[in-house]
Amino acid sequence: MTKIKSLADLKAMKQSIQEKIDTRAKGNAEGLVQVKVAMATCGIAAGAKQVMDYMMAETDKRGMNVVFTQTGCMGYCHAEPTIEVTLSGKEPIVFGFVDLKKADEIIDKYIKDGELVDGIIPVNYETINK
Repeated sequence: MTKIKSLADLKAMKQSIQEKIDTRAKGNAEGLVQVKVAMATCGIAAGAKQVMDYMMAETDKRGMNVVFTQTGCMGYCHAEPTIEVTLSGKEPIVFGFVDLKKADEIIDKYIKDGELVDGIIPVNYETINK
């Protein structure tokens, strides 16, 4: 964490944090990596809160611009904790059984380099328009 040595440092930190909160609250994440963490009862019980906290801290440490949100049930209770990652210009991908090790792999390989990793839950439905 950055040390605050002056009022200017404190104001700069406040501004940075406020911008992140505004982006998250408004959902204005166009062009940014978006990570949704399933935080229904089953996800929380399986460790989703720890996964989200870890991923937020790690991406921040690495200087990655990622917007995190929490969502309710994604319907994959058997595979909790689950997260949905959307890279700019790509379809969202849902990962299951995400522990801290898998979260680190997702950050390092998929979010950073776009390289797919094990743990993807395949889409097994089509929209009504097809």
